[in-house]
Amino acid sequence: MTKQVQQLDRVIIRFAGDSGDGMQLTGDRFTQETAAFGNDLSTLPNFPAEIRAPAGTLPGVSSFQLHFADHDILTPGDAPNVLVAMNPAALKANLGDLPRGADLIVNTDEFTKRNLAKVGYETNPVEDDSLAEYRVHALPLTSMTVTALTDYDISKKDAERAKNMFALGLLSWLYHRPTEGTISFLEKKFGNKPEIMKANIAAFQAGWSYGETTEAFSVQYEIKPAEHEPGLYRNITGNLAIAYGLVAAGVQSGLPIFLGSYPITPASDILHEMSKHKRFGVRTFQAEDEIAAVGAALGASFGGSLGVTTTSGPGIALKSETIGLGVATELPLLVIDVQRAGPSTGLPTKTEQADLMQAMYGRNGEAPVPVIAPQSPSDCFDAAIEAARIAVKYRTPVIILSDGYLANGSEPWKLPDVAALPTIEPGFAEPAADGAEFQPFARDPDTLARPWAVPGTAGLEHRIGGLEKADITGNISYDPANHDRMTRLRQAKVEGIANDIEPLAVDDPSGAARVLVLGWGGTYGAISAGVRRVRTSGRNVAQAHLRHLNPFPANLPEVLRSYDRVVVPEINLGQLAMLLRGRFLVDVIGYNQVRGLPFKAEELQGVIQDVIDSE
Repeated sequence: MTKQVQQLDRVIIRFAGDSGDGMQLTGDRFTQETAAFGNDLSTLPNFPAEIRAPAGTLPGVSSFQLHFADHDILTPGDAPNVLVAMNPAALKANLGDLPRGADLIVNTDEFTKRNLAKVGYETNPVEDDSLAEYRVHALPLTSMTVTALTDYDISKKDAERAKNMFALGLLSWLYHRPTEGTISFLEKKFGNKPEIMKANIAAFQAGWSYGETTEAFSVQYEIKPAEHEPGLYRNITGNLAIAYGLVAAGVQSGLPIFLGSYPITPASDILHEMSKHKRFGVRTFQAEDEIAAVGAALGASFGGSLGVTTTSGPGIALKSETIGLGVATELPLLVIDVQRAGPSTGLPTKTEQADLMQAMYGRNGEAPVPVIAPQSPSDCFDAAIEAARIAVKYRTPVIILSDGYLANGSEPWKLPDVAALPTIEPGFAEPAADGAEFQPFARDPDTLARPWAVPGTAGLEHRIGGLEKADITGNISYDPANHDRMTRLRQAKVEGIANDIEPLAVDDPSGAARVLVLGWGGTYGAISAGVRRVRTSGRNVAQAHLRHLNPFPANLPEVLRSYDRVVVPEINLGQLAMLLRGRFLVDVIGYNQVRGLPFKAEELQGVIQDVIDSE
C-alpha cells in the first residue's frame, strides 16, 4: 500500500513505560539512528532512582524524550508531538505534557482493570472518550509482539519483553529512520543468546512491517537532515564527552590520567568509560568510598599524574577536606561534580544546579578553587580540557559543575581536529644546576603557581601536607603574618586566572537591548531557545552565558552595567544571583525552579517578555 509522505521540520517524541520496559534503550536506539540520518537533535532521559520501581505505578514510570529537526535546535522540546505510552501509569504521568491534537500511541494490552486501578483510573481512558482531543492509536503492542514471535524458541515472558523493539520498529517506519544500525546493535548485544537476538530483530522488523501495512497509519513523516558544518559527527552525552575530554587532556599534557572514583548517580558513567582507555595511559580506581577516591586522586597528582575524581553533590561534601588539602599543597586536581537534586540523597536521577555555593565555598578556611561549568553535552569535552589546562598551569584543584541533564542528554558533536587541541605543559620542576636548595613555594611571577616536583627526584626533596607552609621555603610555619600572606597569595593566584580566560561574550544582535539574560551551565539551551522566541516576537534582548564561575571573566562588571535589567534563570533558589548581587552590587532578577527538570523555552520566553514589557 502506498502511503502519503508528509514533510515536517521537527518532531518531539516521548517513549514512556515501566522502568523495566526498556524505554531508555528504545529512546537511545531511535536517537542513534536519528544522529546517523543527520538530523540535529537533543534528548531528555527521565527515569526513577530505584533499580526496579514498582511495576505499573506512577513512581515507576521511565521516559525518554527526543527532539529532532532539519535545523539547529537547542532543547529536548517543551512538549511531545508523539507520546508512546506502554501502560496506564505512563499515560497518566505524561498526559499533562501532551498538547491538543498530538499523536498518542497506547499499548492497550496493559490497560487491564488492575493496572488502571493502580494509578487511579476508574474507567479506561482509551474507551471513555477522555482522550478525544488527541489522535489516539490504540494498539495491542504486547500481543502483536508475542504473535510475531510464535516461531521462536523463547518463553512468553521473553517475547513480551520485546514489545519495546516492536514499538521502535513502528516509530522507525513512521519517521523514516534507518534500521541497519539497530539490527547491528541487537546482533552485538545478544550475540551470546542467538534465539533472543533473532526474536528482538524479528520484533523490530514486525513493528516496521505493521506500520507499512496497517490502515491505522495512513501518513508517513519525513524530517530531512539538518545543515551542519562539514565534518565527522557522532551523537554524544555529557558524561561521555567529559571522559573523552579527560583522555584528550592526558594526551595533550603527556600526563598519565588517574581517576579515583566511587560510583554515584549520575556520574558513574564517566568511571565506566574511562576504564576502557588504558591504552592512553588512563588508570581507574573504584575506591571504597568518596574520601578514599579523592585521596587517591590527589596522591596521584603528587606523584606526577593528573588526578581526577568524579562524583555528585553528596560526594563533594565528603571530598571537601581533601579538596582543601589540594588547595594547601597547591597540586593540580580535577573534581567533576555531576549535580543532581538534593539535599542529601534528594532526587538522584533528576537534575539541579544547586551545588554552586558548595563549589565556591564548601571548604573550611579560605580555600579558593576555580569553577567551570559546561553549557551543553558536547561542550563537556572542551570544559574538561579547559579545567585540566587551568589545574596544571596554576597548580590548583578545579571543579567542573556538570549536571544530570547534561550528563544523560545527548546531541550531535563534531569530532575536533586533534592537532588544534591546546597543548598543556606540565612544567615539572628540575634541580638547580648549581645545586642550590629547592624552594618548593617560590612562585612563577605570572601565574603565582608553585613548582610541581615529582617525588623521588634527587634535589627536589620538600615537605608536603595540610599544615601551613612558609613562603618560599615550604617549611611548616605558624607565623600569623606568613599565614596571611600565603592565604592572600592562593587567592590572588585564582583571581589571576581571569586574565587567562576569554572575556564574556554577549549576543546582542540589535545593539538596542536593555535587558540581558545571563545564565550558566546546562540552562544554556533553554535560555537560548527562549531568547530566540522573544526576538521573533519583535522584542530586543541580549544573552550571555558564563562558563567560568570562579574567577568570573574580567569584563563581567562592565557587561552587567551595560544593561538596565539582568535576568538570571537558575535551577536553584538564586545562587549565582546572590554572588552577582554581593560582588557587583547589581540588583539582578532571579528566575528559579527546582523541579528536578530543565527549564522549558516557553516559560523563559514568558519571563523575559514580562521583564522587557515592564521597562
